[in-house]
Amino acid sequence: MSKIKPLKIFVVGGGASGMMAALLARYKGADVTILERNSRVGKKILATGNGRCNYTNVNVNVNCYSGKNPDFIHGALSAFDVSKTIGFFEKLGIAPRVEEQGKVFPMSGQASSVLDVLLYELKQTGVNIICDAFVKEIRKTPEGFWLELEDKRTFEADRVILACGGKAMPSSGSDGNGYDLAKKLGHKIVDIFPALVQLKLEGDFFKQIEGVKFVGTAEILSGGKTLIKDSGDILFANYGVSGPPILQISRKAGELIRGKKEAVLKISIIDDMTQKELDRFLEKRFKNMPEKSLDFSLVGFINKRLIPVILKQAGIKNIKVPVRQLSDAHRNKICNILTDWRFKIRGSKSWPSAQVTAGGVDTDQVNPFTMESILVKGLYFCGEILDIDGSCGGFNLQWAWSSGYVAGESAA
Repeated sequence: MSKIKPLKIFVVGGGASGMMAALLARYKGADVTILERNSRVGKKILATGNGRCNYTNVNVNVNCYSGKNPDFIHGALSAFDVSKTIGFFEKLGIAPRVEEQGKVFPMSGQASSVLDVLLYELKQTGVNIICDAFVKEIRKTPEGFWLELEDKRTFEADRVILACGGKAMPSSGSDGNGYDLAKKLGHKIVDIFPALVQLKLEGDFFKQIEGVKFVGTAEILSGGKTLIKDSGDILFANYGVSGPPILQISRKAGELIRGKKEAVLKISIIDDMTQKELDRFLEKRFKNMPEKSLDFSLVGFINKRLIPVILKQAGIKNIKVPVRQLSDAHRNKICNILTDWRFKIRGSKSWPSAQVTAGGVDTDQVNPFTMESILVKGLYFCGEILDIDGSCGGFNLQWAWSSGYVAGESAA
């Protein structure tokens, strides 16, 4: 009797989701090859979590994800949830360490550990990895698929898993090529834009306060309503603002700008007092030091590089005036800026600065329980190429593991 030939599966992209998909397909007995355009796989993993790899989060739920249909995540996340992810990596050797806000890191504190154990497992299980392999074209054939590389090498496959990533961090190899491949195979791409990215603001004083960092709250407003907010370390830059809370809320700003809607950033430098409480506090502070100049009277309360800018924004021309001469109206304006400083958002930094891509392959055309294309039988998707993106904190990597798991298992 002739032996049944194993399914030949090609995974396009050797990032987090691609490696997971390759392993699962191999566990199921398929003949698996990863085609990676870089000289090595897993390049982006090394940059995650500031080089520590925040590989999942114990607080994963649908509210941590965005896209046209965030509920799409349920299929993959129910098949391979956080506890299964932690267990999977523990078997590979990664001891988990849960930190603030539910973020999970390897106890080694090294992103390279995660990549090392994945590479070891790929080698042990016999997954074939071809690097410097840029896939230029994929064609559906009666037998399966035909793939052509930029250097004219060609391959035949029974099934193909597209795990090419998005367009964020192009230095990691993600340049949006996967969208072109998906489009040529008949798939619709939901408009893409940078997410988890720094915001550019209108104003001519940012060079003066570049590098000033403080713990505060940032909010995105439109039509006078707060749509999203987050707190933590905020950093002024020469173009506007950065810091974890800014990255966390940046997607909403991008959405508004793309929809040609008003996008306003509200920053609370002092976020633990109401405006009235702050006003009483400053009134008392100024009464205790009536002869000090106004600018010097704020030293020790807020970052001194912010003082001249804030006073100018409050409409005070002479910042050296003795503090006893400050009017109630001007004091109120200072309080207003410190608790509710508003900026018009003029955009965001571009793809090299973004951590993730918003938008992607339309999930309406993909089966959420198998990750298989509804349009092209035998074609599967996983990871960032799909119109799903997560908040900061391990959610994007969890999506990569879960969707890769399901795509690999289903394809095989």
